[in-house]
Amino acid sequence: MSPRLDLAPSLWGRFRPLVVSLPFAWLLVFFALPFAILLRISITDMGEQLDPFASLLRSVNGQLGVFVQVQSFISLLRSPEGGWLDTLYGDSYALSLKYAFLTTVLCLLIGYPFAYFLARTRPAYRALLLLMVMLPFWTSFLLRVYAWKGILADQGVVNRMLMALGLTEEPVQLLYNDFSMLIGMTYVYLPFMVLPLYANLVKADIRLVEAAQDLGASAWKTFWLITVPLSRSGIVAGSILVFIPCVGEFVIPSLLGGADNIMIGRVVWDEMFSSNNWPRASALSISMIVLVIAPLAWFNQRVARKAATERMP
Repeated sequence: MSPRLDLAPSLWGRFRPLVVSLPFAWLLVFFALPFAILLRISITDMGEQLDPFASLLRSVNGQLGVFVQVQSFISLLRSPEGGWLDTLYGDSYALSLKYAFLTTVLCLLIGYPFAYFLARTRPAYRALLLLMVMLPFWTSFLLRVYAWKGILADQGVVNRMLMALGLTEEPVQLLYNDFSMLIGMTYVYLPFMVLPLYANLVKADIRLVEAAQDLGASAWKTFWLITVPLSRSGIVAGSILVFIPCVGEFVIPSLLGGADNIMIGRVVWDEMFSSNNWPRASALSISMIVLVIAPLAWFNQRVARKAATERMP
């Protein structure tokens, strides 16, 4: 055996702790630490000074103790009138889940055919098509959303075209409604669906599709029974990459949404910078993270357990 090959395992054993610790350090600094800061603010009584980092240690009757408040979390579930779950926060969170789900479905319906075509096209053209998918990332996110505002406005490109063709005599309301919200969010997050699907489909064994066709399966049946199951991991990855940022989206609802399209990201902004209620804004952020991460963690654990069961003899 070559000395170079003998050296590789020893080098991996030496640097393995460093390589493994880097992702954990990244998560600690950029996820766990900010989450801990949010949790600290959410249980803080800002007092008259409105200090979100006020000390939790207080002296009462000569005794020093730790005092925390949970009113920020209770207010998310209880309205001022005393009703439970009938609050602005619950409604905005439900609306956020609705838009995130619809955007994920639209991105999947639009992105899957394109990713499939991209994976099956000639290798010479793949680089150009991938460039077309990633080209929007070279432009500012804010400018792309503003562009849709101009396209969908009453005197925008779409309405001018409709009136020029005689399809309508007056501008159609395309802005500040569900339509503009879904158009903007689908456009922005579509590449996050296409790229994982392409990476999965391009590695799929084409011989399985050819074998199904040789056995007499129709193109539609081959697609549902062979192609879709093979791309299941890409569908899950793309859906997660689209759904999670859509839940907390702030810019698109602010520019393309109307007064009734208040998502949780806008509510967090208003609580922190308009109402100056940092504990409640932090409680909203923590609740949003937990309600999104917990189901995903459960799903990943279930998939891992199923895979481990299938590997057992």
